[in-house]
Amino acid sequence: MEGYNRRGSGAVSPAAIEHFRSHSPSGSERRKLSYHPTGEWEAPATNQDVPAGAFQVSKTKRILQVAVAVVYCLLAAGIVFGYAAIKPVLVEEGVYRDKCTQDELDEGVWVCYEQELRLNLMFTTAAVSTNVAALPIGTVLDRYGPRIASMVGCVFLTIGALFFAFAENIPFDAYIPAYLFLALGGPFVFISSFQLSNTFPQHSGLILALLTGAFDTSSAIFLMYRLIYQKTNGWFTPKKFFLLYLIVPAFILVVQLFIMPKDSYKTVGELVKAVESDDQAAEDEIEDEEQRTRRREHRESAASEVTTLLGAKGADKQQAAEEAKAEKSGVWGALHGQTALQQIKSPWFVLITLFTVVQMLRINYFVATVRTQATELLHSHSKAVQVNEFFDVALPLGGVISVPFIGLVLDHTSTPFVLGLLVAIATTIGILGVIPNAMWAAYANIILFVLYRPFYYTAVSDYSAKVFGFATFGKVYGLIICLAGLLNFIQQGLDALTHKTFHNDPIPVNIMLLSVAFVVGVVLVGFVMRKSYTMHRDKLVEEAEDAREVLMPDAPAEEVNREHGHQTYGTA
Repeated sequence: MEGYNRRGSGAVSPAAIEHFRSHSPSGSERRKLSYHPTGEWEAPATNQDVPAGAFQVSKTKRILQVAVAVVYCLLAAGIVFGYAAIKPVLVEEGVYRDKCTQDELDEGVWVCYEQELRLNLMFTTAAVSTNVAALPIGTVLDRYGPRIASMVGCVFLTIGALFFAFAENIPFDAYIPAYLFLALGGPFVFISSFQLSNTFPQHSGLILALLTGAFDTSSAIFLMYRLIYQKTNGWFTPKKFFLLYLIVPAFILVVQLFIMPKDSYKTVGELVKAVESDDQAAEDEIEDEEQRTRRREHRESAASEVTTLLGAKGADKQQAAEEAKAEKSGVWGALHGQTALQQIKSPWFVLITLFTVVQMLRINYFVATVRTQATELLHSHSKAVQVNEFFDVALPLGGVISVPFIGLVLDHTSTPFVLGLLVAIATTIGILGVIPNAMWAAYANIILFVLYRPFYYTAVSDYSAKVFGFATFGKVYGLIICLAGLLNFIQQGLDALTHKTFHNDPIPVNIMLLSVAFVVGVVLVGFVMRKSYTMHRDKLVEEAEDAREVLMPDAPAEEVNREHGHQTYGTA
């Protein structure tokens, strides 16, 4: 968050403003970035439609706006990631059962090969679209504002719910487009809510944490539905659920029209500019002294409002804290100032992209196949059901529980340490995922997985912010996530390999993924550690060269200035 320095009538430190434009976001702000590939966007102001400052809206209404946003993000933002919970319902309802062979039907398998592939394709398509769609979502936000973007999300959610409700009556396969539209609708309403962190800038971290927690918890919507489905012995069919779910986009539409802001609230930097530049320029153009006085009083009043909005914490204090975080990272500013093309050609980009591709593939593959993997590893369908049910509960809880700890780790440790921790946890998860006939390993695997998933996404955005900077963040980080999302279609090949080549045994594929991830991770950590060391060394050399000679307190001037190359005597 850009800073505002309280000095007299509201004077601002230009250095502090420039500092916060270029520096890494705080931990809470990084949590925002972890779900938005285009990074922190600011809607361009136009003469006709300038975003309002939060102080122009009553505190009660701003609180209501934040609360409402948390509610609808909880109901819609990331429901497609509850796929593991709704998959058993779809299997019970016989979705894609017509893809099974007669032999498979005679054997009474829970889910057959072609059925599994088609169901997993439904999730894979949704996961890919969620990542890739963030780029056009950012464009819609910039051009039309959060209200229009949220309304677009409402349309997608409505189409997805209707497709699901009437899939059996539609002459084509409606399940995949249904899940796709649900996946597209979520990010539109979720990302549009980020600007609400400007309602209370001094509490922006808390607001973003609430929104992110709502996103993570939204995967529990399908879990709640599955529990009701099981309690009613299948009476509450998917058709009834998704027709009832139409209330959600209707609710979002109503609150967008009557409660939520049409345009994004001004960021702190925009407020400061408005106070320090626009009004000052207007004052200088006024010749009448009385009008100049009124203009000055208006500017000072606005400055007072901004000060109240920001709270007591000044920009200088924030700047010192951010500088300390940048120093700890070890890689801050590695490629700042370079063009996006130069950054993309660098090993910094190539290695983090490979790491992201492999890890995202592993994450989505596990979410899609958790029950089938557990069935084969534990050799028991009933135990696999227990593991699946535990996973359904742990996934949303893991995201919420891990949020505060992620911020602490990223803010107080170096980037090489964070990447090393990611590799260590991912490797442990991989090892636990190939241990057969061990319930403890299955549960431990899930616990680590649900904590690792949000940590991984946040760490990648943190790395991108620190290494590439925000000048090119949207392009570079967006490309990383888009490539990783597109390459998630490899999951279909992994499914085929597991079922056909290894006869449903998930261990060989898991070992392959573990090995590739470990090699890529070690190379990435080694590269970043070496660069961090050289950057630190170069900084020390530069500081030593720039240091001025200072006379020691009691050094004799004649000794200091004597000839024969000993002039450095008596200096420090």
